[in-house]
Amino acid sequence: MTAVPARPAPSARPALAASRLALLLLLLAAAVVLGTGLGSVRIPPAEVLGALWRGLTGAELAGNDVIVWQIRLPRVAMGVLVGATLSVCGGAFQGVFRNPLADPYLLGVASGSALGATVGLTLGWPAPLIPLLALVTALVAVAATLMLAREGRRFPPTRLILAGVVVGSVMGAATTALILRGEDRARQVLAYTLGDLSFSGWREVLTVLPYAGLGCAALLLLARALDTLQLGDLTARSLGVPVERLRLIVVVAASLATAGAVAYVGVIGFVGLIVPHVVRLAWGSAHRTLLPVSALLGGTLLVFADLLARTTPLSQVGIVTTLLGGPFFLYLLRRGRHD
Repeated sequence: MTAVPARPAPSARPALAASRLALLLLLLAAAVVLGTGLGSVRIPPAEVLGALWRGLTGAELAGNDVIVWQIRLPRVAMGVLVGATLSVCGGAFQGVFRNPLADPYLLGVASGSALGATVGLTLGWPAPLIPLLALVTALVAVAATLMLAREGRRFPPTRLILAGVVVGSVMGAATTALILRGEDRARQVLAYTLGDLSFSGWREVLTVLPYAGLGCAALLLLARALDTLQLGDLTARSLGVPVERLRLIVVVAASLATAGAVAYVGVIGFVGLIVPHVVRLAWGSAHRTLLPVSALLGGTLLVFADLLARTTPLSQVGIVTTLLGGPFFLYLLRRGRHD
């Protein structure tokens, strides 16, 4: 007779999830320490931890402590913040549209932000004003998408996606036209569209934080409703979920958080698309787990990607995330086809 494999104990699955979460927290801590210590001036991990402690306790900073707190740590903090934001928003978009290909840029945020940055660079605006213009045009793109997709009081998912494609295409064409007219600024625009954390200081981190924090907090509060929405609109309505209102709130919250992030660091691809898929494989698809774990993994991934970008000839973090995310996404597609 063939032996029947023993069923795992009821506590085995929670224990496995807890061990994976502990490993993820260790990876995030390692990313922060390595991202702060590696660069043109290498600072050993022990010295990094000492500098962090001295800064937190209010001790006087000197030598490498200044490099850690004034140069490296703001960049790492921005990487964690943006990676977490894109991952949470990507997971929320995939849930609200029930589409595994949805990402935070689905409704034209990336194209709108790139257009605003291009206009600012072409007109020679002061550097601090360019992210603000990028933020405004990103929100304008989302507003235009919502207006085009609206059907009475409803926002059908298919119309939202198609409207986002149209708005993104139009703004992308406008960006290209401006680049061709101001070729001397083309390199700066290209750098923006590939993402860059190198100009991140504490002021930029604190500017992005309200957009990312409020948007992601709203999405986390809506996690249970997003789980219900996976049963279909009719079933969700029968269970008391205001589907159209939920969809609109998720779209607005995720778009606001994404717009705030990309306005200051540029368009970083694949993070919001890939990370939620990885989390589903390891932790399941319940949004109460998916969204917070995606935040941890997304922040960790982007810090490591930025570290690779600034210590290799790749130079732009968006290039690294695309080179890593593209093949992995193809693997997911092949895996899904054979399951």
